[in-house]
Amino acid sequence: MKILNRFLFLILILVTTQVYSQSDESEALEKGKKAVELMDEGKFDESIKLLKEAQKLDPEKYEYIYELAYAYYLKKDYKSAIKLLEKNKEHSKAAVSHYQLLGSSYDDSGKPEKALEVYDEGLAKFPNSGYLYLEKGNVFWGKKEYGKAMPFYEKGIEVDPQFPSNYYRAAKIYCNSTEEVWGMLYGEIFMNLERNSARTVEISKLLFDTYKSQIKFTSDNSISVSFSKNATMTIEDLKDPGKLKMPYGIGVYEPTLMFSMLEVKSIDINTLDGIRTKFLENYYSNGHNKTYPNVLFDYQTKVKENGHLESYNHWILMKGDEEKFGVWRDKNKDKWESFVKWFNENSIQINQSNKFFSNQY
Repeated sequence: MKILNRFLFLILILVTTQVYSQSDESEALEKGKKAVELMDEGKFDESIKLLKEAQKLDPEKYEYIYELAYAYYLKKDYKSAIKLLEKNKEHSKAAVSHYQLLGSSYDDSGKPEKALEVYDEGLAKFPNSGYLYLEKGNVFWGKKEYGKAMPFYEKGIEVDPQFPSNYYRAAKIYCNSTEEVWGMLYGEIFMNLERNSARTVEISKLLFDTYKSQIKFTSDNSISVSFSKNATMTIEDLKDPGKLKMPYGIGVYEPTLMFSMLEVKSIDINTLDGIRTKFLENYYSNGHNKTYPNVLFDYQTKVKENGHLESYNHWILMKGDEEKFGVWRDKNKDKWESFVKWFNENSIQINQSNKFFSNQY
């Protein structure tokens, strides 16, 4: 009989504990939701109070730990954020975002070297995280050391080619350097990956402005293009002339561009549409797609085959020449609407086996 009573007692405890636990979890969830709303409103102290209460009710739930650290971070209480995140680095649910936030907390508190250590810890666990390479680059971006930032952005593009932010940063750096060629390619890929944001608008204008500044009509019969200054070749390149590959910018991109604008006398969104269309034709007719394959040009070919390259080119450059774009669109409403419908259903396909980064050439 005592055994039976003992058994019934254990069942009662278990049921009571489950009901109590479910009630705590529900209450914690409500507090957590409210805390996030308050955080979004900038009421960080109130948010922190509720998150601490939620954490007491459900101490193992990682989300409250992270949100509490994030609230501290937004409040610029980096010391508290760091303490909480360091304590929970080994939590089973600590993901890339944990190392991002911890690294950012160190960086913003004036400890960039410690931030880099944290990002490396994260990359040891998540080696294909474009986010963490972005953050490593951003440590140097914040100090305007763009040359040091670039390798991390490009590594992020290589390991996580679907993540747009590394393309964005790389495009901005390259389009303000002597190697604009990579900025043109990265910028357009970025626009395809992140189509409708303030950053998309920014890059559209950047690409147009770079075309405008780097293509010069020096006389009636003379054109100059300047998208690369790199003429460096390695000893290994020279050892086998049969496999010799010229530096991409000056050996492929610039001459192909020049031969694509022989009849052009000025640069605007409409003439650039013609230049870009001819460039794509020349790139493939000269066999550059075999020696220098590029996922972006493959996608442009698909766009062209479906009859939308003119609209696509105008979309890419629309924010650099808005007045002429508006005139063109008003004259081509059906063409534009057809492109938009197709474009929304046919995005560029970039993945580990189908990607572009400059070091592959």
